[in-house]
Amino acid sequence: MRHVVFRLDKDRYALPLHAIREVVPSPGQYSRVPRAPKSVRGVINLRGRVVTVVSLHHLLELPGGDDTRLGRVLLLDRGRRELGLLVTDVEGIESIEKVGPVPGRAAAGVKGVARLGALAVTVLDADGLDSAVAAAFGNR
Repeated sequence: MRHVVFRLDKDRYALPLHAIREVVPSPGQYSRVPRAPKSVRGVINLRGRVVTVVSLHHLLELPGGDDTRLGRVLLLDRGRRELGLLVTDVEGIESIEKVGPVPGRAAAGVKGVARLGALAVTVLDADGLDSAVAAAFGNR
């Protein structure tokens, strides 16, 4: 299965190609959403569509992370709902055949770990990420 491989700081992640609509440069500034969960950076207007932009650092509960250095927004293909994920950079499209389980307790939206050459890549699940964002809004 073909995946889009991207970086979040120095770590590599992948999402299935069919789950991604497009990749756009990060606008740098976002319109804030009052009372939004911590993972939501804000919204952007992209060609007349309002896109909710989410910080993967917060959504995946990763330590640290400086969202101001993130340079791309991955737009997920979620039907009528527009969801963008802030990432450092997109490395390309790769075939990932075998995804193994994550040792320990995985964060919501994490499908497993795969090997890409000599590197480990965390494979994410678009439906799980979407559900995690929806749950974050529901907890408000």
